[in-house]
This record gives sequence, structure tokens and C-alpha cells, in this order.
Amino acid sequence: MPIHEKSLIRPENLVTHEHLELDGVDVSGHWSTFITSRAVTDYNEQMQEEIASLPGGEFIHRCWQCGSCTNACTINAINPDFNPRYWIYLIRMGFEDELLRDKDILWQCVSCNRCTYACPRDVNPEGVMKATAHWLELKGHTEKKPSTVFDEAFSEQVFATGKIEDGRVLRQFFARTGQSLFQDWLVQMIRGLVSRLPVGLLMKLGFATLKRPRTRGWADASAAIEEYVEECEANARKALRLDMQGAE
Repeated sequence: MPIHEKSLIRPENLVTHEHLELDGVDVSGHWSTFITSRAVTDYNEQMQEEIASLPGGEFIHRCWQCGSCTNACTINAINPDFNPRYWIYLIRMGFEDELLRDKDILWQCVSCNRCTYACPRDVNPEGVMKATAHWLELKGHTEKKPSTVFDEAFSEQVFATGKIEDGRVLRQFFARTGQSLFQDWLVQMIRGLVSRLPVGLLMKLGFATLKRPRTRGWADASAAIEEYVEECEANARKALRLDMQGAE
């Protein structure tokens, strides 16, 4: 699966001679562009297996580098550096350091699934992007993103009560990310709701912020969900050999 696109070669690895003559032929300028050789020291032969073990990455081995995912990508149209095809190539080749150079771009995926619809091999590139982002976090290569913090606050409430109280989710999210609760957009939205919603509904919403609503008989379901989540996290850590690394 060779990559020949110049756009995928790091600029620092391209060398151009302004004045160069070979056998009497002037090859100055772009004619004399060379790619500097490098020794691969970042090879991780387990990287594809690790990402394939995480939800969404199961079918990464099917990729045949046609580029349909990148061509259809919403974010690539705005930011050419967002390149799912290239990242899948790096993962399958085991070039970990090369992948880590783009660790802050990978999170830009908006899960529009255009790449998944376009893929002729059912690789599920959107899932691979999510699995890769999860892999980066589990391996300690990147800090926890705000979107992950929000997902955790949302999920914790569902797991605990079987219901969602939006105000509580927002408060937890702002507290965990160090943001003020008095956001301008939030204040304006609340004022709009107060002026439009019936008094009875407003009272119900206000009561829910004081006492968490709970689905009847939710205890057994909550325990089962927590057990399943713990099992999934344990399997992910085992696949990435994180527990073994901690023991060492």
C-alpha cells in the first residue's frame, strides 16, 4: 500500500536544489526535489490489532486504500490535513510516530458517516476514526477532550437513573471542564424558555434539578449496564496491554 502523494510527505523531508546540473542537464528547482531517507524507529506491529480491538475499528483490515473515505469526507473539504485514508494506512503499517503527529486533528471527525456510505469495502472509516481517538486517549497520547467529558456526564446520568435531566448534565460538564455556568448563550436560552413555556412545565423542570428523576425498577438495569461498561473497559485495556504495562 505505497503512498506516493506529495501532499502526504512531510515538508521537512523534501529537499529542492535551486542550482543543480546533472550530466550537463539543468535540473534546478522542482526537477531536483528529493525525499530524504529516514530510518523507521516508530514501528508498532501491534497497532492495527490494538485499534481493531476497540469498538468501530473491527474492519480496518478490509481497507484497500481507494481513497473514497477521504474524497467523501466533510472535514477534508475544509481541512485537507484531515485524511482518513492516510491514517488507516499509517495504522496498518504500524507507523505510530507518524500517526501521533496528527493526534490533534483526528478529533475533528463530526461522525457524518459520509465516508462510511462511500466505502466499497465496509471498513466503517467513521468507526475507525472513533476507535483511533479512543486508542490515543487510552495510550495517554492526548488529553481528554470536552466532547468525551460531555459524553461521560450524559452516560453517567443515564446509567444511574435511566433518565436525562439536561440541566444537571450541563452543570456537570461545565464543572468538569472548568467553565462558568453563566454562559451568555445559555442565559439567553433560559430566558427564552421561561418566557414561552407553561408555568406547570417550568415548575416540573425546576423540581427535576433539585431531585433527580429516576426510572422505576432501574436498579437491576443500572447494575447490568455498569458491569457491561466495566467489562468493555477491561477488554480494551487488555487488548492494548495497558494492565501489563502498569504492572511492569
